[in-house]
Amino acid sequence: MSFTPHGKHLIAGHWTESGQKFSSDPAHGPAHDFFVGTPDLVETACIAAEQAYWSFGYSTRDQRAAFLNAIADEIEARGDAITEIGTQETGLPEARLQGERGRTTGQLRLFAKHIQNGEYLDQRHDVALPDRQPLQRPDLKMIQRPIGPVAVFGASNFPLAFSTAGGDTAAALAAGCPVVVKGHSAHPGTAEIVAEAIDAAVKACDMPAGVFSLIQGGKRDVGASLVQHPFIKAVGFTGSLAGGRALFDLCARRSEPIPFFGELGSVNPMFLLPHALNSRGTEIGTGWAGSLTMGAGQFCTNPGIAVVLPGADAFILAAEAALTKVAGQTMLTDGIAHAYRKGVARVAKGEGVRELVGTPSTGREAKPYLYRVAAKDWLADHALQEEVFGPLGIVVIAEDTDEMAKVAQTMQGQLTCTIQMDDEDAEIAQSLMPIIERKAGRILANGFPTGVEVADSMVHGGPYPASTNFGATSVGTLSIRRFLRPVCYQNLPDALLPEPF
Repeated sequence: MSFTPHGKHLIAGHWTESGQKFSSDPAHGPAHDFFVGTPDLVETACIAAEQAYWSFGYSTRDQRAAFLNAIADEIEARGDAITEIGTQETGLPEARLQGERGRTTGQLRLFAKHIQNGEYLDQRHDVALPDRQPLQRPDLKMIQRPIGPVAVFGASNFPLAFSTAGGDTAAALAAGCPVVVKGHSAHPGTAEIVAEAIDAAVKACDMPAGVFSLIQGGKRDVGASLVQHPFIKAVGFTGSLAGGRALFDLCARRSEPIPFFGELGSVNPMFLLPHALNSRGTEIGTGWAGSLTMGAGQFCTNPGIAVVLPGADAFILAAEAALTKVAGQTMLTDGIAHAYRKGVARVAKGEGVRELVGTPSTGREAKPYLYRVAAKDWLADHALQEEVFGPLGIVVIAEDTDEMAKVAQTMQGQLTCTIQMDDEDAEIAQSLMPIIERKAGRILANGFPTGVEVADSMVHGGPYPASTNFGATSVGTLSIRRFLRPVCYQNLPDALLPEPF
């Protein structure tokens, strides 16, 4: 099954043109033209989303579960075509796109099952106590309710799992919130064919047309008008710190401020403790290199920093050897490749930084880099602590466990922190735990953070700047709660209560 994009926006069930066009910039294969988004399209989509809320927000859990499953079915029916255009636009290998498609449909089905059991509603009931003294207690019932239309910004590095029908969209729809997606210009064809799948599910399940819209391309005014539109009640975003912070500030400056759930980046530090290094240094070094270069390092959980104590030679040599064998990989866009080279240059000029592995990259290609630096120099240079989006690693060598703890305390908020340890390292690990627990949303032992399981217990978020709301997660069933709010019903008759009361 082949797919040729028509380049139109999907606005409340209608494929719509606009005045200007832009061309895609695929890693290989043909380029295609797409219509450019405008604030007027945002206005139309948001009005339709608000109208859809009055029915979709009061749909049953079974109806929404059927809708989520139908979206998954429609995506799977277009599987080969999605893989074809996805690989062309992003340069990602077929196996990666196929796996990401499975993750996307899997999370839709997981969310469908999750909302059907009803536990996510956190339903509570305090029965009336009319004879209580000195004051009687009224009948109180509480449940979570959908907040209204949600804006979702597609991510560059996950054209399926964090984009058009990805985690934010799936969570909002599961909650009962219509969605307006701002597609990412790095993969507009992929966004279009997934939007076709959602549109087919909307029609098959007789959902209101405004429950989903996709706006392609557009300048900053499109994103700004979307997050500032009065009908939008929350925003889901995965992307750069600069872009996310700009949108976050716009949300905060609204006359009615709204939550901005932004996942903005992380260096995902890994702390290697001495006994683990002595017994498994070579193994850990090889594994770290594999995690560091997976997908050309274009993962938000890419472990860019390894903090070690003196005596980590086996680890460093193994990482060097493994990284030297890694061939250049195609990055998602020319812009990302350019930013990667700028990040490499920033790290290379740091005080006390020594290059261990480095082959110049050109064009859209990325090759791995490895540096080492003393902890005192790393602590003195904030630029070394900033994320480099790509296959670049820094080994930070602390003089002792006190300095290792200082490195941990100095770090900003992270999506993940990892401890490599053996049983004999338990005392050091215990001293680090209170620090890294405050720094990250997910803590790992003896593993690597690339690969985020979609599950009930997963937390993909962390203190700023890893995310803008550290009380939430953008992956797993708990992500649905971002788009709900608690409502208490006092002495209301049953006929006025929402499902499932």
